[in-house]
Amino acid sequence: MNANEQLIHDFYTAFQNKDGAAMAACYHPDITFSDPVFVGLKGEQAGAMWRMLTERGKDLEITFNNVWADDLKGKAHWEATYTFSRTGRTVHNIIDASFHFQDGKIIEHVDHFSFWRWSRQALGMPGLLLGWTPFFQKAVQKQTRGMLGKYME
Repeated sequence: MNANEQLIHDFYTAFQNKDGAAMAACYHPDITFSDPVFVGLKGEQAGAMWRMLTERGKDLEITFNNVWADDLKGKAHWEATYTFSRTGRTVHNIIDASFHFQDGKIIEHVDHFSFWRWSRQALGMPGLLLGWTPFFQKAVQKQTRGMLGKYME
């Protein structure tokens, strides 16, 4: 296992342990993070997101596999099962992650998953009916960005 593969393993092991601070420590100070819900996070925002999610995810369970990395980029597959606090609904999210590295840290992290699949599980009927629409996706993104902003205050 090379150093960047180890870094990805360390990141997801910290996630399994609900240690958002250790996850953030894997990130370069100039990190950019994006997924279908949290779009375009930079620097401190990315680490704060993981701290918020790990602190609030009481029944969060994480698995990961298929970790691969070279000197510049990497990837991993991971899955999260948790109760979405706003609705009490169980979510099983299936994610493929891509990474870029700089100075021994993750400088870019992009998680890919189906927003519509996630929204059907997390939000129920509204997610089923509207989760595929850009309008609904932007509304959820705005709401989660606001939640992160409040957490960071």
